Parts: sequence; structure tokens; C-alpha cells
Amino acid sequence: MTSLEDLKVIDAATLFAGPSAAMMLGDFGADVIKIEHPRRGDPSRGHGAAGLWWKTLSRNKRAAAVDLSHAEGQEILRRLAERSDVLIENFRPGTLERWNLDPQDLLKLNPRLIVARMTGFGQFGPMAKRPGFGTLAEAMSGFAAMTGQPDGPPTLPPLALADGIAGLAMSYAIMVALHARERTGRGQVIDMAIIEPILGLLGPQMSGYKALGIVQQRTGNRSSSNAPRNTYRTRDGRWLAISTSAQPIAERVVTLVGRPDLVEQPWFASGHGRVQHVDELDEAVASWIAERDADEVIARFEEVQAAVAPIYDVTDIAEDPQYAALNTFVEVPDDEFGTLTMQNVLFRLSETPGGIRWTGRPLGRDTDDVLGELGYPAERITALRADGVIA
Repeated sequence: MTSLEDLKVIDAATLFAGPSAAMMLGDFGADVIKIEHPRRGDPSRGHGAAGLWWKTLSRNKRAAAVDLSHAEGQEILRRLAERSDVLIENFRPGTLERWNLDPQDLLKLNPRLIVARMTGFGQFGPMAKRPGFGTLAEAMSGFAAMTGQPDGPPTLPPLALADGIAGLAMSYAIMVALHARERTGRGQVIDMAIIEPILGLLGPQMSGYKALGIVQQRTGNRSSSNAPRNTYRTRDGRWLAISTSAQPIAERVVTLVGRPDLVEQPWFASGHGRVQHVDELDEAVASWIAERDADEVIARFEEVQAAVAPIYDVTDIAEDPQYAALNTFVEVPDDEFGTLTMQNVLFRLSETPGGIRWTGRPLGRDTDDVLGELGYPAERITALRADGVIA
């Protein structure tokens, strides 16, 4: 038994944020039907080497190709919505309404439906109808402005960071709405702007600005909240990351590196105080680490129960014993590769664990099955395919 095996989800979104939310529901057993344009498909099919983004984002989903701009395609979606629990979409505001698929009308067909709307800027406001991607959220949230070296340019992440955060937030929002439905018996509409969830992870920057006039600047690998916190190079050329967010950890680190005198300084008693003396702290830690090989540094840190981790690339991740113990990566059957290694579900439930049943499927692979479940006879399916409504 899986947690969400009785849940029916329509994933009519594209690229990363909405589809990642649907992926997380599918990981725990939801029956997710991925709706794509019959000719273009989801753009994520073309992202990454050999379409590997697609194979991950659309794992555990059934692939149905339906043209929602066509009247008969709209009828297919309405019939799906009547029997589903969740519809996830990320069209620009007004698109569903123009296609005669207004969420309020869908709720009349199925009062228990959750309509999850994911857009760059939300459903209203002066920017609502602009095209929006995660990159713009990383720019507008303050993330890029505070990321990078102090003397360098604002820095964007080399991955779909804002989309991933928004996907996690949307999966949570959907579960909240489903829980509310258990009490009220009614569905509702979720309006999520991609520019907002990443903003919420950047800390109290608005509080600091409004209350104290603080505008956070770029600090490289240092933290504006505690010190020492940085990446440090070892004698054998490896890189390690250290964090001292907790006061006892900070005390253990500076004592280990031969500077117990710093613990006695009044400013050392808080993360904010230590940040004011970050150069002195970094020099003490960096010089001690530079005289030792990485394995020795890690062992010494572990002895005193201080926090340290090696800087990994994917080759290191593949060999790491902790990830292996957690079963973080699994082999999944795939039509193209035979088997494909991908990250497992994000957490482990003791009674109703999730799992990956298959990778992202070819365009329209399950269209006939989905329409058959809706009561479409074989001859009608053939006619719809001939008309270009489905693929």
C-alpha cells in the first residue's frame, strides 16, 4: 500500500515547477496523467542530455497527448476533471478561461476538485500575464543579488532552483487543500507564483530591511549570520565545507584549530558577533586545514563532534557510503536505457513508502488507455487521432 494510491491527478503543466509537484504525488502512488500537446510535447523532453530531465520529471506518470486548444480536447479534460482529485496547470492567466476550462466551471462539474495553478507571477497583478520562468524568480527574489563573490556579479544557480522550490511548495499546498477537503467536502483553487516560495527560503530579508535598513550583500561562501562558515582547501588539494551555526560547534572548531582564546572574546558569543570578525576566524581555520590532508581533517572534526563535509561532484556522490545506506539512488526500468539510475523518493515512510515504478514515457504512450477509461470507443479514438486532437 502507498500513501496516495487512491488519488487521481492531472498534470497539465510544463517544464519543471508544476510537473515536479505532480512527480512527488506520483512517487507515493497517485495515478498521475500527464497531458501534453500532441505535436510539441512538454519542452522538458528536450532538456538535458538524452532527455534525462524528462525521464525523471515524468516518472510514475501516464503519458496522454491531448490538444487543449481544440474543443474536443477541452471536452477530454473536462471528463478527466470530473473523475480526478487534482488538476495542476501552469498556463498564463486567462488561458484556461479562453479554452472554456475556467476553474470555477470545473469545480461545478466536480466540487471536490483541487485546481493547482502555478505561474511565474500569480493570477493577478501588473506582471501576471508575462511569461515567467524560475530564472526570473531567482533574480527578483534577491537570491542572485546575494549570491556570488563580493567583488563579482550577481550569480544565478546552474539549475532550476526556484522551480524546484515551487514544486515542493505546491505539493505541500495540494496536500493542505486535500486535508481541508476531508473536513469541508469541497475542493478549491490554489494560486502559486514561482517568485514567492524561493523568497520565503531567503530568511527575514524584508524584516531586516524594514526594521533595520539592512540590505544583504554578496559574501561568497561566507554566511551573513554565523562564522566561521566557508569552503577550505586541504593539503592534498581537496575542498571541505564547514558550518558553525550552533554556538557549541563554533567553540569546538576554533578550539580544535588551536585558537581557544577566541572563545573567551565577548564577540564570540553570537553568530552576529563572529561575523564581525570573520577574517580572523577564517584565517585560523583555513591555515590549520591547509596543513593537513582531507581525511585527517574530517577525522579530527568527527572526534570533537564538529560539522564538516567534503565538496562532492557526482562521481563522489556515486561512491558515498551514506547515500548508499539511505538507498538514495535506485535502478529503474527504462525503454531506452534498459535501466536508468535516478534519485529515489525524497523521504522514507515506515508504513506507506513511495517508489518509482517507471521513468518518463514516450509522447502519448497511454492516450488510448486514458480515453478508454473515460468511455471513448476505439473508433472515436481513431477519429480524434486523425483530426490531430490526440496523439
